[in-house]
Amino acid sequence: MALDRLKQAAAHVTGQSEPPHPFDPLTGTEIEQAVAIVRKEHSGLFFNAVTLWEPRKAEMMAWIQDPKHTPRPHRVADCVCIGRGSKVYDGIVDLTEGKIVNWELTEGVQPLITMEDLNLVEDTVRKDPKVIEQCVISGIPAEDMHKVYCDPWTIGFDERFGSGVRLQQALMYYRPHVDDSQYSYPLDFCPIFNADTQEIIHIDIPPVRRSVNQAPPNNYHAAAIEAEGGFRTDLKPINITQPEGVSFTMDGRTISWQKWKLHIGFNYREGAVLSNITFDDKGNERPTFWRLSLAEMVVPYGNPEHPHQRKHAFDLGEYGGGYMTNSLSLGCDCKGAIHYLDADFVNRAGQAQTIKNAICIHEEDAGILFKHTDFRDDSCTVTRARKLVISHIFTAANYEYCVYWFFHQDGTIQLEIKLTGILNTYAMNPGEDLHGWGTEVYPGVNAHNHQHLFCLRVDPNIDGPDNTVFQVDAARGSGEVGSAENKYGNAFYAKKTRFETPEQAQSDYNGATSRTWEMCNENKLNPYSHKPVSYKLVSREIPELLPKEGGLVWKRAGFARYAVHVTKYDDSQIHPAGRHVPQTSGEPSQGIPAWIAENPTANIANTDVVLWHTFGITHFPSPEDFPVMPAEPMTLLLRPRNFFTRNPCLDVPPSYCSVPSGVKQGSTLVDKISQLAFGGTQEKKGSCCQ
Repeated sequence: MALDRLKQAAAHVTGQSEPPHPFDPLTGTEIEQAVAIVRKEHSGLFFNAVTLWEPRKAEMMAWIQDPKHTPRPHRVADCVCIGRGSKVYDGIVDLTEGKIVNWELTEGVQPLITMEDLNLVEDTVRKDPKVIEQCVISGIPAEDMHKVYCDPWTIGFDERFGSGVRLQQALMYYRPHVDDSQYSYPLDFCPIFNADTQEIIHIDIPPVRRSVNQAPPNNYHAAAIEAEGGFRTDLKPINITQPEGVSFTMDGRTISWQKWKLHIGFNYREGAVLSNITFDDKGNERPTFWRLSLAEMVVPYGNPEHPHQRKHAFDLGEYGGGYMTNSLSLGCDCKGAIHYLDADFVNRAGQAQTIKNAICIHEEDAGILFKHTDFRDDSCTVTRARKLVISHIFTAANYEYCVYWFFHQDGTIQLEIKLTGILNTYAMNPGEDLHGWGTEVYPGVNAHNHQHLFCLRVDPNIDGPDNTVFQVDAARGSGEVGSAENKYGNAFYAKKTRFETPEQAQSDYNGATSRTWEMCNENKLNPYSHKPVSYKLVSREIPELLPKEGGLVWKRAGFARYAVHVTKYDDSQIHPAGRHVPQTSGEPSQGIPAWIAENPTANIANTDVVLWHTFGITHFPSPEDFPVMPAEPMTLLLRPRNFFTRNPCLDVPPSYCSVPSGVKQGSTLVDKISQLAFGGTQEKKGSCCQ
């Protein structure tokens, strides 16, 4: 009876006949229900975020294991609201019961900047007399203020203003023509905007002034390219079709594909969230990961001159990867047979807004899955792979981040991020010495050095929640050349270091030792290798955080000090730079450093743990990156190790198979399209790639 009442309550909230999956994002109806509940007790607030407060892990695991006899987790909203005077309120609203269960005034913090917040700044700077004065000094007529643009950023942290007032800094630009790219015309001053009073309270002006660029426009839109000689004419169409439909099935937001099964969530901050990921191993649905998400990122810029020291964007914690998500388009962002998922968010006024096609799901050919040709007789087996792609793209002012989760048939999970968009630019005088902090990518355009450092949150569930993380390094065997134990000096092995405390688990990447990290279930051994079942993190694009220890970025971005941290699981520890990131001073450091400091010697072996991995690139800009940057990919893998007893994808139908005896094999399984290449037969030896 109690479960039936919960279902009826959820149906009332969501308007659905069946309640949503407990991991489903809040619907628009649920968001507006949460807003209404808040307004009954608290008036005069603006809404910064209303998102799913995910069910507690123990409660959710119990429900998944026995949903018929376990109470369904309540639908609960996590709310962030802003009052007059930059007051910040954090609230938890139980939608199933229709009441606020927790409400707090949170002092000394500022929540993230929304798209609505950003749009307010540009309108204000165009009308401000002090900004108009600086534009005239830069060479822009006062009547051309409609051609002035800005990229509003959170101020990061500036000791002159502190954290009590909600502020943004405006990076200023000019567009001679409405179709021109403003990043070719950066301006040299930086207004400070008070979001509470909606006015400019200060302008940072450099000691050496730089007038607006006089170079011709440098554009990338179609008309500009056509005017410069036109597009390439030697490209033929590539058509991607699946005439029999896709190979995956969707049950709400739970997808099943090629033995994989997982739930696809989405929130305003992390974007895509993948939960309860399992793999069907010969009928045994084995858990692999409880939750995967891109949890934070920081983009520190390398110019030490004021006010550029403030330029280090936490694109997820300060703006929200979900809020900035694009609506994806078939044929442009995704190709093939596509399934889309929408995303609902709250606006400042408390109304629900929808981003259509926020997530794209499709399949792609992935080249060869496995192959072997016997050199003796040319017998050959070759099997082609495909992968499932779950993607979303978000635009953080000038940059685009394309996030792809790939699921492979061999049990591997791959994360790929592509960086594109436009360089953040600054003005420069002709012949100016940039001191190595940037590059002149176009006459009068200075692009500063910077890094893109992403933090992946990995909640392993390798055959159960009790896991241990090992650092694995390739090491030379002991014994000198000529010794009995290593006479020829060729011995090497995998040296494994067991992480037992959060303090010990802080580790950096070492390319010289091919370092990886294994998440293991020590309670379950592979029957052949006698090693713990595990998944291995393989990641090689791991630059060191370049801002120095003790500096502003180092203090604020504590998660980026090491390539890997491991902490004991805690339901509240989701955001590695802290819950509220804008205008934090980093004293004390929030997020991971604070969590570790609470109990640096806590046991993290053979228990429920979270691995945090920071990876990315260091970008020294060049003219090839301008006026728009070709996509630069980076990738990492989560690979099964000792998890299966043999290659888990042997049952994928081969594209071709012949054996030395000449007996035809797999005639009913061989890929139909591949057979066409052999004239409908498989008798000719050595013809598998012709």
